[in-house]
Amino acid sequence: MMTNLFSIFDPSTNIFNLSLNWLSAMLGLLFIPFSFWLIPNRHQLMWTFISNKLHNEFKILLGNNNKSLGSTFIFISLFFFILFNNFLGLFPYIFTSTSHLNMSLSISLTFWLSFMFYGWLNNTKHMFIHMIPQGTPTVLMPFMVLIETISNIIRPGTLAIRLTANMITGHLLITLLSSTGNNLNMYLLSLLIFIQIMLLVLESMVAIIQSYVICILSALYSSEVN
Repeated sequence: MMTNLFSIFDPSTNIFNLSLNWLSAMLGLLFIPFSFWLIPNRHQLMWTFISNKLHNEFKILLGNNNKSLGSTFIFISLFFFILFNNFLGLFPYIFTSTSHLNMSLSISLTFWLSFMFYGWLNNTKHMFIHMIPQGTPTVLMPFMVLIETISNIIRPGTLAIRLTANMITGHLLITLLSSTGNNLNMYLLSLLIFIQIMLLVLESMVAIIQSYVICILSALYSSEVN
């Protein structure tokens, strides 16, 4: 029995009081069979097609310079990792790790800090120039520096909250609707099941879109420091 609506997002379990639900983040490895690495098949062709599309997309954002060679694979791996965890949360009794700020903020903060360290250590002049847009009047320069600094600092937080909020909202809506099924007649129950299926399809699309948005924004932030 669920005592709290937000208990579905609780990472703790009753087994020796350990947070075993976080192990769901590793279940994505089960979706990669050994045949994926050995012989060509439809599974391999599908993921190769997606990887190539993402590679071309990130290559455009990062540029074709030598410094960004191989960087696209980092964002492709990030896309698949978030996608697996978003989809796993749609299955019953599986903990959604991306619905917690522990996971999403750790990812976004790690990428943001690496971009900032690399930019300020290697392209210091470019980072200072980026804080003042071209054509800014002299009087407004201090305010623009302040605004750009604040907007830069809150980037990891906005990335994490965007992912977490979208995952929590859909799951809460599905849980709220499903809790009313015991008090409905047959006709309303059929309608509820249809609505739940539509919400599940919507959540599947949200899982893909949010994975793509997080990776695209991370790639854009990376391109600004080069």
